[in-house]
Amino acid sequence: MVSSFFSLFTCMAPAMEERRDAIEEAPVPRAESDRGVSVAVDGGGGSDRGATSEQSYGRVAVIGSGNWGSVAAKLIASNAAKHPMFHDEVRMWVYEETLPNGEKLSHTINQTNENCKYLPGIKLGVNVVADPDLENAVKEANMLVFVTPHQFVEGICKRLVGKIRPGAEAISLIKGMEVKMEGPCMISKLISDMLGINCCVLMGANIANEIAVEKFSEATVGYRQDKEVAQRWARLFGTSYFLVSVVQDVEGVELCGTLKNVVAIAAGLVDGLDMGNNTKAAIMRIGLREMRAFSKLLFSSVRDSTFFESCGVADLITTCLGGRNRRVAEAFARSGGKRSFDELEAELLQGQKLQGVSTAKEVYEVLSNRGWQGLFPLFTTVHEICVGELPPTAIVEYSEHSPNVSIMEGFTQHYY
Repeated sequence: MVSSFFSLFTCMAPAMEERRDAIEEAPVPRAESDRGVSVAVDGGGGSDRGATSEQSYGRVAVIGSGNWGSVAAKLIASNAAKHPMFHDEVRMWVYEETLPNGEKLSHTINQTNENCKYLPGIKLGVNVVADPDLENAVKEANMLVFVTPHQFVEGICKRLVGKIRPGAEAISLIKGMEVKMEGPCMISKLISDMLGINCCVLMGANIANEIAVEKFSEATVGYRQDKEVAQRWARLFGTSYFLVSVVQDVEGVELCGTLKNVVAIAAGLVDGLDMGNNTKAAIMRIGLREMRAFSKLLFSSVRDSTFFESCGVADLITTCLGGRNRRVAEAFARSGGKRSFDELEAELLQGQKLQGVSTAKEVYEVLSNRGWQGLFPLFTTVHEICVGELPPTAIVEYSEHSPNVSIMEGFTQHYY
């Protein structure tokens, strides 16, 4: 036993020099003109809605109505009600459920203006309309917000092929990836490929319940080419308590949001084993290094500076301190690994989905297909703990061999 997680990365060669492009790093202004319309994204009092619906160019549909989906609808509805660039009504597709009182979830949302199951006690906005019919929810929209568990996206997109408006734009708030025979596929690319539309991403240090009660938070919109479209999304989401910046790095932003859930599982295991803050800090540091290395191996276009945005280190810290993945992993470790993640998810999350375990499996598939397990011992170990091949204590135990890290230098080939 000659190498541990804690010594592994001291010998790793430095990654590419960080490059920062000011035009991509600047936050969206608090007020600016877009297509001749004065826009305020600070959520302040007063309404600038004087335009007709014909002058509005953003009709929004939110695809998903869980905890984060409901909060996203609240943010969007607030801005849609004030800004003439957006149509007032925000449609939110609801995967229909029957509540314990026998009522349908969508009906209850429309009657009370509240998602009593996934976001109780929070008013969504009177302009939010819950719709259990997916095709009907999106048929008029030209701005599609995807916010569902990542494993459901492909099925949803299949249902939407040929059913959306020409020229529609999409944004994904979904953290995860699909692994196909040809390799990993990011959710934004899956949406783009299946629906033939541009898809940005929004990720950040965003605990949904805190944003719901309007505690200050940040987020990052990642885009490929069209900065104006990215800024439009930032205006749709941005408020005085939710500051949104834009960067030209879709893959980097999306992978940060995806991979941090794997690290949060590791952090939760450390908490469940009562190993203390020093160990947890070390796990988070190692996790960030693996996040960056994995992202840059898959996409050489990923920028180092992205990891210092809200979607990067801030989201990692937030999720490792208070996210659902950390919480369930802590319970898993306290049970000595005797209770499954599925069982704990059902007990602790009340219908919400745990993303870290499935993402760890998908990441492991990529690593094993390419022979990279030795390069990413933390990611590898998290998966092996999740599937019961290793005990929770293995999160800080020594690995058998020192990995060959020399191939990390200059490794710039794209994998899609």
